[in-house]
Amino acid sequence: MAQEVRGVIAPGKDEPVRVETIVVPDPGPGEAVVKIQACGVCHTDLHYKQGGINDDFPFLLGHEAAGIVESVGAGVTEVAPGDFVILNWRAVCGQCRACLRGRPWYCFNTHNAKQKMTLKDGTELSPALGIGAFAEKTLVAAGQCTKVDPAVSPAVAGLLGCGVMAGIGAAINTGNVGRGDTVAVIGCGGVGDAAIAGSRLAGAAKIIAVDIDDRKLATAEKLGATHTVNSRTTDPVEAIRELTGGFGADVVIEAVGRPETYTQAFYARDLAGTVVLVGVPTPDMKLELPLIDVFGRGGALKSSWYGDCLPSRDFPMLIDLHLQGRLDLGAFVSETIALDDIEAAFERMHHGDVLRSVVTF
Repeated sequence: MAQEVRGVIAPGKDEPVRVETIVVPDPGPGEAVVKIQACGVCHTDLHYKQGGINDDFPFLLGHEAAGIVESVGAGVTEVAPGDFVILNWRAVCGQCRACLRGRPWYCFNTHNAKQKMTLKDGTELSPALGIGAFAEKTLVAAGQCTKVDPAVSPAVAGLLGCGVMAGIGAAINTGNVGRGDTVAVIGCGGVGDAAIAGSRLAGAAKIIAVDIDDRKLATAEKLGATHTVNSRTTDPVEAIRELTGGFGADVVIEAVGRPETYTQAFYARDLAGTVVLVGVPTPDMKLELPLIDVFGRGGALKSSWYGDCLPSRDFPMLIDLHLQGRLDLGAFVSETIALDDIEAAFERMHHGDVLRSVVTF
């Protein structure tokens, strides 16, 4: 029987979000209904609200979430009612060319729930990243549920559903940061700080945080940065080279998503070094680099989508590291808020006042 719950929708481009009654159907084959316990306020949700993703309004916002599986549909074996799970937006198919080559983190056919959640009048909702977790309950594909140790706080666990996993994965999975490496991270928001934490976890010897906001640089130091550079007043390329013996960093992670900062990352890496783009650019942005420099400097230019993560592998591992005290995921939670406070949380995020606001239920 369908259920009615409270959820936050974006009704139209740049319109204020509002809390509405959402109709959640019973799970069909391969689907699950999850009772949400916590959901982070991510910049991607703001992009949806602003029409920056697509125009399939109204959106049911929220995707960085954790909760309890309430019910499952036919054929679901990977999770069961009562399981504590983190939701992910890349449910791998197991059958595409990437999966069959043993690279499921590149899956080309990820899937979501087939049924639609609606408003009470029957208006179909577009769930953000196929999840829609700014709601008391949501309907997802069962493959979007990753079971983890229930000892962890839901407010902490949910962050792996998007931003924190993207940053940690950019360092560990995409950048292959290793023991003794030098790393520079340009942009110290939630994703950039997670890349710093991931680099520290991987054993990097020197981690250089770059941003234009001293508040963010202070937070970056708490999460593992050994050096900071305010690029508003200092040339970051020269500063990074100076801190690395004149050579540049082994890995430079660009967590802003702008041509200017990507160019800085390109020239701040050592010869044969790696640049990882995890910041999300807009469709109109273009990059121009001398091709001779691309050729002559060697190395690798990579993009990192969701931190090249495999949720079934990475989520439980990172939760275990957190519970062991080796990865402070709690440091990313700036505040916990109610469902009605999301519009104000977007403002605080836009002004750089918080690392992560987390809605708790």
